[in-house]
Amino acid sequence: MLDLARVTAPKEKLGLIAGNGRFPFLVLDAARAQGHDVVVAAIKEETFPDIDSHGAVAVHWLSLGELSRLIDTFKKEGVRRAIMAGQVKHKQIFSSIRPDWRLAKLLLSLRTRNTDALLGAVAKVLADEGIILENSTALLEPLLAKPGVLTKRAPSEEEKKNIEYGRGVARQLAQYDIGQTVLVAESACVAVEAMEGTDATIERAGQLMSSLSAAPSTLSRALTVVKIAKPNQDMRFDVPVIGTKTIDVMVKAGATCLALDAEKCLLLDGQAIIAAADSAQIAIVSD
Repeated sequence: MLDLARVTAPKEKLGLIAGNGRFPFLVLDAARAQGHDVVVAAIKEETFPDIDSHGAVAVHWLSLGELSRLIDTFKKEGVRRAIMAGQVKHKQIFSSIRPDWRLAKLLLSLRTRNTDALLGAVAKVLADEGIILENSTALLEPLLAKPGVLTKRAPSEEEKKNIEYGRGVARQLAQYDIGQTVLVAESACVAVEAMEGTDATIERAGQLMSSLSAAPSTLSRALTVVKIAKPNQDMRFDVPVIGTKTIDVMVKAGATCLALDAEKCLLLDGQAIIAAADSAQIAIVSD
């Protein structure tokens, strides 16, 4: 007689579409800790090679444009739920991509060619094939920035003015898929993020301020970094993230304050980010 008490349901497989950085590794660790078997679709142009040895039940390497192969792979593996984690550089999407027939058809159907439009369309295609994309932060909620001042030092009055101004600029621009990161000094916009990414934007602002340092001025050269989520941020993809590297880049650029959107920005290195900021006397605030 079959002992029903000993029968256990098979583990549900979770698909992970992995971009670059540590984000996919955090998702993989969290998923495995919760008992999921994880099938990784690793993007050849982006994913770190050591994903192969990080404990997934299977790792399939695909090129960025192979949407049909992604779908076929997940179906063959029995994946019905998936998470997209890790950056795919914006310029990579629109320059290096070699689309298969399915992705080419999708690209031709887009009215706008920004990241949100492309990834949203990919998510719809996956859903039509029975593969549901879930929020990329679903397994990592403890790493989302909590409201309030996160560091020992709170923003100064001047930094608060920069934050208020920077948020206003960023809110206007983010709807066009640009400007999620804005750098401000003395309530003046120094740099706006486009396709290059957060760290490169901070570096560019630091170089600009350095080029101005020879000229006499009564204005502060200290930069404030404002990083926001998009209006109606789709938490399935392109979620704002920062890591300790961001703090290192801020130090080199002469940035003294970082403002984030509460519950919508992922702190990839957790408390290590706060410790690095405290060590550098950088204020971090999340609203």
